[in-house]
Amino acid sequence: MKEFFKQYTPFYKNYKLQFFYAFIGIILVAGATSGTAYAIQPLLDDIFINKDEDMLYMMPIFVILLYTAKGFGRYIQAYYISFIGQDITRIVRDRLFAHVLTLDMNFFQKKHGGELVSRIINDINRIQSAVSNYIAEFIREVLTIFGLVGLVIYHSPELAFYGLIVLPLAIYPLSKLAKRMKKLSFKSQETNADITTSLSESFNNIEIIKANSTEKIESNKFSIHNKNFFKYNMKAVKTNELTSPLMEMIGSLAFAAVILVGGSKVISGELTTGVFSSFIAALFMLYSPIKRLSSLYNKMQDALAANHRINEMLNQSPTILSGNTQFPEEIKSISFKDVFLKYDDFTALSNINLEAKKGETIALVGDSGGGKSSLINLIIRFYDTSKGEVKLNDELLNDLDIKSLRENISIVTQRVYIFNDTISANIAYGYDIDEKRVIEVLKQAHAYDFIQKMPQGINTTLDEFGTNLSGGQRQRIAIARALYKNPQILILDEATSALDNESESIISQVIDEVSVDKITFIIAHRLSTIKNATKIAVFKDGEIVCMDTEDNLLKTCEEYKRLYNLANM
Repeated sequence: MKEFFKQYTPFYKNYKLQFFYAFIGIILVAGATSGTAYAIQPLLDDIFINKDEDMLYMMPIFVILLYTAKGFGRYIQAYYISFIGQDITRIVRDRLFAHVLTLDMNFFQKKHGGELVSRIINDINRIQSAVSNYIAEFIREVLTIFGLVGLVIYHSPELAFYGLIVLPLAIYPLSKLAKRMKKLSFKSQETNADITTSLSESFNNIEIIKANSTEKIESNKFSIHNKNFFKYNMKAVKTNELTSPLMEMIGSLAFAAVILVGGSKVISGELTTGVFSSFIAALFMLYSPIKRLSSLYNKMQDALAANHRINEMLNQSPTILSGNTQFPEEIKSISFKDVFLKYDDFTALSNINLEAKKGETIALVGDSGGGKSSLINLIIRFYDTSKGEVKLNDELLNDLDIKSLRENISIVTQRVYIFNDTISANIAYGYDIDEKRVIEVLKQAHAYDFIQKMPQGINTTLDEFGTNLSGGQRQRIAIARALYKNPQILILDEATSALDNESESIISQVIDEVSVDKITFIIAHRLSTIKNATKIAVFKDGEIVCMDTEDNLLKTCEEYKRLYNLANM
């Protein structure tokens, strides 16, 4: 817990005024609670026993002031403490999301999106109360305890001894409950992440689920996760709620001793009825904040578990580090020399030697898993080589500033990424929107005709995943986006796979036109799209087995001939 507050204490310096107002509220609540217990003594002794008429008229005003102060104090405390908690969690959520976006592609391929969503939303929500409400409640309850303890000692130090001596007995069982609570909180948060993952997976794959009538299967999967979440939550409730009966049993021993000793003192005349009643009221009130403190301690375990999961992600560091050299104004070549790439224990590329010059189009062909996409991943630095060098002109790729590198590369994949935004914002993604340029690239991508027919043209808002477009239309939007920033390196990974033959022919012509002053890489299974490539690299099991023009490959490369024959069957 010490480490938790050490991590979040630096945030508090920005909320001095809010803490000041909240502290005033806390003092009002604690003072009014102690004052309520004290008021019982004059109520009984002065009004009921001594028949003091002046006190009869003063006491109602005093009670009204006490409860007004208590209510107002709770209000300002709740408002300002909530402001602090909400703002800190906003900052932490922003920081965590920004940090996660800096991590490597390898991280995202190993972590399910649903789990990341759960950590950024659910786990951070769990620390909100801990960094604000729990602190305020802790201070309020401690001040209330001090006030009430002072009152019981003031009334009778001897009775206070009997009333408070049993409290240390509660420390051991409460600490055991807290440890169990922390373990259950970890389990609860893990199962919560499983629920988010299941939902995310189902909604992202809804077409497959519907097409295969597997709604019941997915529903059953979700139900298992949901049941586990319920199970751990109920165990946490059971553990947390044990605090109350434990304190009640221990408190009953104290009350029994106080009644026995105090009652005898009232009978003997050593204490008045009012003093004894005020003492009992204070003692009764005292056990409530003590129980709340115990419950707060248990709740803190949930926040500690969530914070541990948050820190796991914050402690992850990217391994793909940026260099300092800016991308050259003019690209002349990109070369691979003796390049190897491993994903964990799997060798994706072996001994790759390849050079591409400005104006050239390099086609990458081969069976799935042959290494084509892995080569592209090296160019855009989603991964770094395990061995060997990739150079741009004469500069090592790793020495280039990664932002300037990616600003000069456009990539179009078979899977098209569409944001829930306007067409123009999707095409100019990451850049200022120039409508003239948007229209220009849409025409180049053979997409402007169908976009003109949409309700607001280029300002039409696209649905999530672009569901209000056909597959071919989405592909053309992606090609237009790639052309918008006029990159020096253009990468097309099955970019025409969703297009009809006529559109494919037109896009192939566009690619030929825009590739004149660029280096272009094309991954294609449809070999008709690469007939104009400068050279074709044939991949097999992570190696380039042949590389030449199509005419020469058909004469000399058995692997290419096999692929060619398969494509024309």
